[in-house]
Amino acid sequence: MAGPLKRIPRRPPLSAEEIQARVLHRDGLILVVDKPAGLAVHAGPSGAPNLEECFDALRYGLPRPPALAHRLDADTSGVLVLGRHPKALSKLGRLFAGRGTEKTYWAIVQGAPPGDAGVFEWPLLKLNTKSGWSVKVSDKGQAAVTRYRVLGQGPGLTWLELMPETGRTHQIRVHCAHAGCPVVGDRLYGKAEPRQRLHLHSRSIVLPLSKTKPPIRVEAPPPSHMLQALRACGYISPAT
Repeated sequence: MAGPLKRIPRRPPLSAEEIQARVLHRDGLILVVDKPAGLAVHAGPSGAPNLEECFDALRYGLPRPPALAHRLDADTSGVLVLGRHPKALSKLGRLFAGRGTEKTYWAIVQGAPPGDAGVFEWPLLKLNTKSGWSVKVSDKGQAAVTRYRVLGQGPGLTWLELMPETGRTHQIRVHCAHAGCPVVGDRLYGKAEPRQRLHLHSRSIVLPLSKTKPPIRVEAPPPSHMLQALRACGYISPAT
């Protein structure tokens, strides 16, 4: 009698060389990687490829692969922090829970926010429906605070720097949409065009991991799909 079929592990969505090339920072505690847009960070109900499948290539001599210290939406690119062992993950968990980190995002939005700088402070409520889930502004929701600053403007577009002080699901996307300036490419809360990717990028993070050393600051370059809109808003690519 034939035994049970063995499931053949599928190939990770990025090769070892590709994921290692995306490492922005590495030390004994953490790795910071530049997450590509369009790839979920962990496994979901759909069974689609995800970034965690690539982590075995990021051991760098340790007995186990690193693990996620926080999350990014599948369509968001940029800075993602991984803990290299349980002690590091515990420390990172306290930092993220206690707002000890400083996260900065870049977005290209349609239209413009109310001013050149300001704060979005609308509470957010997660809704579950038969067709899926989404988030909306609601007095019944959890407090959510996003600071923003205009970095540049182009025809019908604005380049925003956004600093979330809370970490609610889809916070930046919902806040921008509620302010009348949805993120370009946002199929859920905005007016996405066919084949247009979300123009939201986790630009940088500051991590005060040591009391005796300066905070770790890591920055990710903007993804290629955002460059045209960024340049239209005044962004100048650094010399290579």
